[in-house]
Amino acid sequence: MEKPLQIRSFEVAPTAIDFESLIESANVPAVFRGCVNDWKAVFNWNPKKNGLDYLQERVGSCTVEAMLSRSAPVFYGDLRSHERVPLPFSAFIGFCKQRLQNTDGVCGPCGVNNELERNGMAESESYNESLPYDDAHQQIYLAQVPIMNIENEEHVQLEALRDDIQMPIFLEEKVLSSINLWMNNAEARSSTHYDPHHNLLCLVAGCKRVVLWPPSASPTLYPMAIYGEASNHSSVALENPNFSIYPRAKCLMEYSQTVILHAGDALFIPEGWFHQVDSDEMTIAVNFWWRSNIMSSMLEHMDSYYLRRILRRLTDREMDEALRKDSSAEMPKTKMNMCELLDKREGDNSTDNQNQTCEEWDLNGTQEQRNTLHELEPFSIQALHELVSLVHDSVNIADHVEPVQSTSTADSTASVKVEYKKTMTTDSFSLEDDPVAKILWTLDSCTLQSVFLAMARNFPRTLEALILHLLSPVGAEVLTRKFDEIDRRTTEDDRNKFYKVFYGAFDDQFAAMDAILNGKESFALQAFRNVLDKFVGFDLGGPTRGLR
Repeated sequence: MEKPLQIRSFEVAPTAIDFESLIESANVPAVFRGCVNDWKAVFNWNPKKNGLDYLQERVGSCTVEAMLSRSAPVFYGDLRSHERVPLPFSAFIGFCKQRLQNTDGVCGPCGVNNELERNGMAESESYNESLPYDDAHQQIYLAQVPIMNIENEEHVQLEALRDDIQMPIFLEEKVLSSINLWMNNAEARSSTHYDPHHNLLCLVAGCKRVVLWPPSASPTLYPMAIYGEASNHSSVALENPNFSIYPRAKCLMEYSQTVILHAGDALFIPEGWFHQVDSDEMTIAVNFWWRSNIMSSMLEHMDSYYLRRILRRLTDREMDEALRKDSSAEMPKTKMNMCELLDKREGDNSTDNQNQTCEEWDLNGTQEQRNTLHELEPFSIQALHELVSLVHDSVNIADHVEPVQSTSTADSTASVKVEYKKTMTTDSFSLEDDPVAKILWTLDSCTLQSVFLAMARNFPRTLEALILHLLSPVGAEVLTRKFDEIDRRTTEDDRNKFYKVFYGAFDDQFAAMDAILNGKESFALQAFRNVLDKFVGFDLGGPTRGLR
C-alpha cells in the first residue's frame, strides 16, 4: 500500500478545520479512537447494561425495515440476494434477548469475548410478534435504518434516538444527508462495497472489523456493472473467492487495510473506498453520511466531459501498466558481425536491382549512408540484426505463390515471390508475446533512431515488411512512444531529416503511417475494454488476451 494511502489513527478528535484540510481533502480513511465515548447512546444502548430494555422503551413500538437474507451471515447488496421486510422493532429486540440467553462466552470475528450480563433480559411483551420470523432470526439485520434523512423525512423510523447521539465536533459544519442505525443480533458480514458519500462509522456497542480498499484497487474486486442495481458492490465473495472466474482477485488482499473498531471509536470512510464490515454478535453502530466537496462542485452540464476525461486517464494508465509489467523483457542475446548484416543486405534486394539501389543512394551523395552500418554501436548492431532476422525468418521464398506487391521503387522489378508466414503474432497486445515489440522496447530513442536510419538506407524492403506486415498493436504503441521521445530530444531540423529518411523507404508513406496509427489505436481499444471490465463491470467483448 502506498504511503499516502495509509490509514491514520487519531487519539484526539481533530477540529473541523483540520479534518477538512488534512483528512477529508486527502480522501483517505482515518480512525478516531474514543471520539464518541461521551455519547448517551454508548451508555444507554449497551446490551450489557440493560440497553435492550432502554431501546425497547424508546422505539419498541416502531416498525422498521429490516434486511432478510438467506445467505446470512453474509449480507449481499444485490436485491436478488436479500429482501427488505417490515419488522416491529420490539420483535428484533426479542431476537436479541433470545440470542443473549443462548450465548456463552463465544468470540466473534473481531476476537472480542461476547459473554454478556443477562440482567433484565426477560422476553419483551411483544416478543410473540416475532414468531413469523422465528425460523430466520439469525438472517435479520437492521441495516441503514434512518434516524435522520434530509431527503426522505417521512420515512425516518428511529428519530426518537436522535437525542442519544451527538454530532462529532469535526462534522459540525457539514450538511448531512442522513444518520442511520446498524444493529445485528448474530455475527454478520456486509458484502464488499463503496458508498457515493463520505461516511463516519461510529461504534456504540460490540466490535466491528473493517477491511478497506482504495478505489484504485477496483480491478481486483470486480465491481458489478455500472448499469446494475448493485453497481457499488464487488462481484467477489471474499469468504470463498472463485479465482477461475475472478483471477485478478488473487492479489486483492495486497491492497487492503484492516481496522478494528470498539465501542466509542469512529472510522472515516471516504466516498469510493471499498469496504467489507464484519460485526460481532450484538453490535450497534451509527453512521453519518454527507456529500463530498468533489461531488457538490461537479457541474451537471460537464458530466459527459468528466466521464471522457476519467475514461481517457484510466485508459492511458492501463496502457502504461501493460507495458510496465513486461518491462523486464530482454532482447535475446545473439552473436553477429558486420558480414552477417552485409549478407542480409545482399539478400534484402534482388541481384538485378542491388546495383540500382546503391546507385540511387550515391546520386544523393550518401557516402555517410553507405558507411552507416560500420559506424553503429555494438548494441545497435545487435538490435538491427535481430529485427532483420525476424523479418527474414517470417518470409517464404516460393515460386508457386502470388507475388507480394512491393511499395518500393527500388524493388518494383523484383522477380522474387514472397509470402509472410503466420509465425509472427501481429495481433499481440503483450510485449512477452511479441519479439519485435520487445526489441523496440529495450532501445532508447537515440539507438532506435540509428537502427531505423541504417535499416532505411541498407534494408528498405525489410523495414517495409516490418512496419506493414509484422508490427503488432503493442509494437505500434511502443514505436509511437519511441517516436515521441525522439521528438522531445532532437531539434526540429534533425527530426525532419530522420522522418524523411524513415518514411522515404516506403513508396506509400501514408500506408506506413496508417499501419502504425491503426496498431496504436487497436492497443488503446483493448486498454479501454479492460478499463470498462475492471472499473465499470462491463465487457465490450473482443480480444481476451493481453493487457490483463
